[in-house]
Amino acid sequence: MFAGFRIASIELDATTIFARIGGTGPPLLLLHGFPQTHVMWRDIAAALAPRFTVIAADLRGYGQSGCPASSADHAPYAKRAMARDMVLVMKQLGFEQFMAAGHDRGGRVAYRLALDHPDEVSKIAVLDVIPTAAAWDRADARLALGFWPWSLLAQPEPLPERLIGAAPDAVVDDAIAQWGSSAGIFSEAVRAAYIDALRDPAHVHAICEEYRAAATIDREHDVLDQATGRRIKCPLLALWSGQGGLENWYADEGGPLSIWRKWADRVEGNAVEGGHFFPEEHPRQTAAALSQFFVGN
Repeated sequence: MFAGFRIASIELDATTIFARIGGTGPPLLLLHGFPQTHVMWRDIAAALAPRFTVIAADLRGYGQSGCPASSADHAPYAKRAMARDMVLVMKQLGFEQFMAAGHDRGGRVAYRLALDHPDEVSKIAVLDVIPTAAAWDRADARLALGFWPWSLLAQPEPLPERLIGAAPDAVVDDAIAQWGSSAGIFSEAVRAAYIDALRDPAHVHAICEEYRAAATIDREHDVLDQATGRRIKCPLLALWSGQGGLENWYADEGGPLSIWRKWADRVEGNAVEGGHFFPEEHPRQTAAALSQFFVGN
């Protein structure tokens, strides 16, 4: 995986961010979701490398990145903190401005990047997400049952930490079975990488803190942005699973594009083939869609 990419462990004031870097061209940051790590981009990164300098990073608390201490308000694991990490990482790599694509949790960091750092982020792609506050505002039994980490991992410690830590293989296998359209999308090596990332208690706690932040301080940040009219100014591409919840849950209000247009000035996108893990199920098609968006004027 990631043939030709170099490894970087980038020291920041608050933590260390692990990344793989390769390719030639304008900088494109790729951010992963749960229960994944940067490994989810293995095939897409290779496909994009001829046209972009690709940086596939582990978010703080995930994969091989550091796990800074949290706080009572979970602010160290807010998307604002994660977004700031990535701006500092890209600056250390020599990129004052860049583009970003994020899937799942990474999509939430991507749109926070665009809101908080408009001068640094020129385009974003958000994969299989709507804004965090919008998702909570519309939460019902479908979300609670379909994407159980939202409510389970946001519970006070130590309950979710103990549950995840006791059976990390069950967490990954359940995610694959529930959210993917094909059980064969992950090789045993990839599956093992995702399971291993959930074996460390510090990382499990950090991931739970990130979900607690999403249920609290991230929502507060989103609500304040909406109340003050703060919007995403750069072009935004939204892609979502044609077989997942986003395709159907919000149809009565125009679907994901309609929701994103309440947050961003320039929005395009569509449903794509596959389940929630469509970047790994259909990497060639996903890479093509991202490339077309990021190279366009």
